[in-house]
Amino acid sequence: MYILCVASSLQIDQSLLEQAKKLAGLQTKRETVNQALREFVQHRLRKELLQQRGQIEYFNDYDYKSQRNNSKPA
Repeated sequence: MYILCVASSLQIDQSLLEQAKKLAGLQTKRETVNQALREFVQHRLRKELLQQRGQIEYFNDYDYKSQRNNSKPA
């Protein structure tokens, strides 16, 4: 994984940032912002996945077990 470090100047609510840092048990603002961004992305991806519920077609008679290879690893 590559991490690109970019210096940015953002106007962030300091009291909200401190509250998030305390709740997450993190030491730095950077860790807190990165954790918050990760959680935000995960939440949105989960939400998108849930919106797909009921939209994916499948065959009731599909037997996935019959497609498995019977050989066992050595």
